[in-house]
Amino acid sequence: MSKDDTPRTALQARRERLVLDHFADETRQDFDAVLGTFPHPHYELVPSGEVHDGIAEVRQYYIDTRRAFPDQRHEIIQLRHADDSVIVEFWLLGTHKGPLKGLPPTGNSFRCRMNAFFIFEGDRLVCERVYFDTLTMLRQLLAGVPAEQVGALVAGLLGQPAASRTPETAAA
Repeated sequence: MSKDDTPRTALQARRERLVLDHFADETRQDFDAVLGTFPHPHYELVPSGEVHDGIAEVRQYYIDTRRAFPDQRHEIIQLRHADDSVIVEFWLLGTHKGPLKGLPPTGNSFRCRMNAFFIFEGDRLVCERVYFDTLTMLRQLLAGVPAEQVGALVAGLLGQPAASRTPETAAA
């Protein structure tokens, strides 16, 4: 999948195959197969600080995100190898058709460029750590939402109560 002609070691080839299978299984929503790529599933979503550790938590993460984005899929841009990882740059795409952490479905589609670090110990996948720009995604998901509702929706996504401001409290 790498776009250059750099020779791969046997270990890099095995890691790359596992990562490509992982991506394909996620898109097919074959979560048993995805979970099977880890001896102990562990996801870290850096922008939100979320960590999903173990089969039950990672499976619930899949359920929740596919409820929100039933057509979620990936387009791989580039795959790179490091000493202990495979780094994948990709587009994540989907349509917001279900609730997402208090954000009701908007029906909007999104396309967000991301990086995922698949961290290995030998040929065992031990962590998927994902980096992305939350604002890029929110800007697309919240397009068309009335401005007066955006604050409460974002507060819900952050797990915080929406602040109620009246003209009196705003002036104080």
